[in-house]
Amino acid sequence: MTRQDRASILLIYTGGTIGMKEDPIEQTLKPFDFSQILAEVPELGKFAHRIDSYTFTPLIDSSDVEPKLWVSIAELIERKYNEYDGFVILHGTDTMAYSASVLSFMIEELTKPIIFTGSQLPIGSPRTDGKENLISSIEIAAAKDEAGHAVVPEVCIFFDNMLMRGNRTTKINSDNFRAFRSENYPLLAEAGINIRYNSSAILSPTDWNAPPVFHKNLDTRVSILKIHPGITPQVASGILCGEDSRAVIIETYGAGNAPSKEWFLSLIKKASGTGKILLNVTQCLAGSVNMDIYATGKCLKNAGVCSGYDCTTEGALAKLYYLMGWSKDNALVKEMLERSGRKCGLIGTNGNMIGDLFIETERTTPDSFELFRLFGEMSDEAHLHSEHFFHQEKEGMPLHQ
Repeated sequence: MTRQDRASILLIYTGGTIGMKEDPIEQTLKPFDFSQILAEVPELGKFAHRIDSYTFTPLIDSSDVEPKLWVSIAELIERKYNEYDGFVILHGTDTMAYSASVLSFMIEELTKPIIFTGSQLPIGSPRTDGKENLISSIEIAAAKDEAGHAVVPEVCIFFDNMLMRGNRTTKINSDNFRAFRSENYPLLAEAGINIRYNSSAILSPTDWNAPPVFHKNLDTRVSILKIHPGITPQVASGILCGEDSRAVIIETYGAGNAPSKEWFLSLIKKASGTGKILLNVTQCLAGSVNMDIYATGKCLKNAGVCSGYDCTTEGALAKLYYLMGWSKDNALVKEMLERSGRKCGLIGTNGNMIGDLFIETERTTPDSFELFRLFGEMSDEAHLHSEHFFHQEKEGMPLHQ
């Protein structure tokens, strides 16, 4: 069961469709002043929680998201961590899965919810999906169990009634309200009349009282090679052997297959021979890479390509950014990639778990990694209706207390 105590939530507005309204004169979408959020979503006034807001200036179109935004979000959460029970981040949908994936690795031993959400239609639109996404995200961010702990102490994406692990999620539809999917990991919660939590799929920290560790050093020298029929040696060589990248994510067919032509395998061996990190991720939305099934996959494995197992491209990118920022030793990064498992994340600075990306593998060893603890039973969360407190902050301005 969950408790309905009054909680404090920080609503972080980075940009995106959810914060837009149509200008009646120019008939174009423009950001609205977030101090007017109660006018747009009066349902927020029924919450008993204290809800403060923080607006990034300038607002960021999600297509313009850069790693410096992720660092800024992490620094904001680090500064405000002890003041709030949960965080809701309003973000454009195009790169939301990238941001959620990266934040999941940047914050170690998370004890509070960080919920990304947004909308396909502006919040001022009569048929907007933004109101429900925002209201449910706040309710989930505020939910606590009987011990007073957060029900979902993870970085998540909430969209169209579904709560998904951030680093397991990808955007699959640009027109439909059901824009995101988590094909290789179960939903963490589903909102209907009540919010039903899938407690056995939710991570919990090893120590609820330990402060989180924030990792802000990201190395983004990663390229992505999407395998396709007709790919030329020149194109593949430019990506695989480029001097400006430390790692290449290879998006392959099916279970991890790629061309068996000699020129392609020679390029793979050449890139691997220089110490470059090569990570095999399937182009399929669901399923896993297994380089032991087909001859083409085995050729990649023998050439030094690491398996991404059932990882999304967004998750693979996030994990590489984190690992490469953590170590300049490519061999060590490869070892960490190979030794992680589906219920096993990376080992953190305090011996804690970070992230959850890949399927279980025999290479996972208990001396370096530990299984995520699964706990609890499905539970219902009733909607909250009562007095609401709302405060406004813009970047560089203090919160009203």
